[in-house]
Amino acid sequence: MEQQPIIRRVKKRRSHDAHGGSWKVAYADFVTAMMAFFLLLWLITMVSPEKRLALSEYFRNFNLFKEQTVAAGRGITAQQQGLVGDRPPKVAMAGATELRQKARQEKQLLAERLKGVVDEKLGSYKDQIYIDIVEGGVRIQVVDTEGSVMFPLGSAEPTPRARQIIAVIADQLKDLPHRVAVEGHTDSAPFRSSQITNWELSSARASAARRELEKNGFDPAKIARVVGFADQEPFVKDNPRDPRNRRISIIVLSHQGELTKPSS
Repeated sequence: MEQQPIIRRVKKRRSHDAHGGSWKVAYADFVTAMMAFFLLLWLITMVSPEKRLALSEYFRNFNLFKEQTVAAGRGITAQQQGLVGDRPPKVAMAGATELRQKARQEKQLLAERLKGVVDEKLGSYKDQIYIDIVEGGVRIQVVDTEGSVMFPLGSAEPTPRARQIIAVIADQLKDLPHRVAVEGHTDSAPFRSSQITNWELSSARASAARRELEKNGFDPAKIARVVGFADQEPFVKDNPRDPRNRRISIIVLSHQGELTKPSS
């Protein structure tokens, strides 16, 4: 009987390093990027605030096709900011400070003018109209008092008193180049009906005030926003049900504050 041949199978073991070490390259790139990032953060902290402001203004308003870059449409060129020529970066800080002072003066003048109009034309309602300067511009607040309301309770229909006040305000604002924001606020008294809440009521009152502004000649295109805040930002914080919390706010927006909500 013939002897069967012996067949041997030899298997080659494959390396478990399927990536061939390429992960090391990726890891090295990651570590290098992190090192560069933290180095950048360290360098930023070492730069003076004036230089950081100048650099920020430069990149914010940079235009490759203009020899003199105008900063945010406010008439400040790159050379005036100390970024072109031999002027130091402190020029940018001085220019920014001058702009802030000018904007503050403009807001103060507008606030004084509005207060004078209130004294002259709305003297009997003087205790219901508050005018102050906020971060975003000049704010006019028309509040309720006991026995004198801008809207009947639970209603978004302005009273004759409210129409008169808004008409005077519109007459003073319609020729200004600034946009305005209209806000509605309520007190914290809940509604018995589930059909409406203070959110809907404050929004409806803000819209009603907007319509009154437009009826009295205010350009609808200059309405920046109309929003209701319900009882979330009370005028009298210690008493959420104080009638003065029911109010309409009209904010004359400064150019820098058009997209920034004014502080309460």
